Amino acid sequence: MASEGILLGMGNPLLDISAVVDHDFLKKYDLQLNNAILAEDKHLPMYDELASNPNVEYIAGGATQNSIRVAQWMLQVPGATSYMGSIGKDKYGEEMKKNSKLAGVNVHYYEDESAPTGTCGVCVVGGERSLIANLAAANCYKVEHLKRPENWALVEKAKYFYIAGFFLTVSPESIQLVAEHAAANNKVFSMNLSAPFICEFFKDVQEKALPYMDYVFGNETEARTFSKVHGWETDDVEQIALKISEWPKVGGRKRITVITQGADPVVVAEDGKVKKFPVILLPKEKLVDTNGAGDAFVGGFLSQLVQEKPIEDCVKAGCYAANVIIQRSGCTYPEKPDFN
Repeated sequence: MASEGILLGMGNPLLDISAVVDHDFLKKYDLQLNNAILAEDKHLPMYDELASNPNVEYIAGGATQNSIRVAQWMLQVPGATSYMGSIGKDKYGEEMKKNSKLAGVNVHYYEDESAPTGTCGVCVVGGERSLIANLAAANCYKVEHLKRPENWALVEKAKYFYIAGFFLTVSPESIQLVAEHAAANNKVFSMNLSAPFICEFFKDVQEKALPYMDYVFGNETEARTFSKVHGWETDDVEQIALKISEWPKVGGRKRITVITQGADPVVVAEDGKVKKFPVILLPKEKLVDTNGAGDAFVGGFLSQLVQEKPIEDCVKAGCYAANVIIQRSGCTYPEKPDFN
């Protein structure tokens, strides 16, 4: 049974503005499917265009927040999870607070006075997604918020931590503080490679956090980018997962690397060995969109990890959660999980 506050996430809370578009739309804004980027000036008109789309949906998102909400859903223990990040004082921020409370997550948002709540454009074509994040208020998170007694209490209480790589662009200091706390107190600290651009352009802060990571999550594209950036000269996901797991480590635990590959098996590298686990295959006609699939995998995985289940069960739960999420729009789920 998971105790209250056992899992804490920190990240960029974003409201997903999701719509089905076409290839011309992707071309117009210079977007690639299965990619995640930060918005530049040329992307800003896109948000209004998505919002005017008749099939537009607004869904509370942000990679870490998605994973934490899915873990919370899988656990069905109110307040088992907590989350911190920065939102604006506006209607989107209020919507986010309402959404998270309904999900049973104990959220401690930093509310920024000057910037609007961050948004993420989700462009869906044929079930595949392209993500464009306009961080806005999410980019304003301050380490001072984390240090406040009522917030640091969440860190003290948690035994497991999860932070998506996207937060490296916002508050590496906060990540370092939590990572060092986890190492000093024999707690489990995990992160995600999150996107090729993180591995490429935030290499230094990623490398600084890596020695503290007990679990590293990612997908095959991110793993290959990580390999390229570090001059490993291999595209073999199993080899890359092994090399990441063997990266120098702080603390007594050995690192475990978990790489998802869409419909191909999940690769787990641990203790010099690789295991592969098949995913639940879904007929193409049942696929709604892949937005949140990787986040949901992590959420499912963590829901079993915090209960000290074996790695097989963690992967199985991850695959279950991802399978549920890709049959729905965005990172949403039915009222109760059907996992055993």
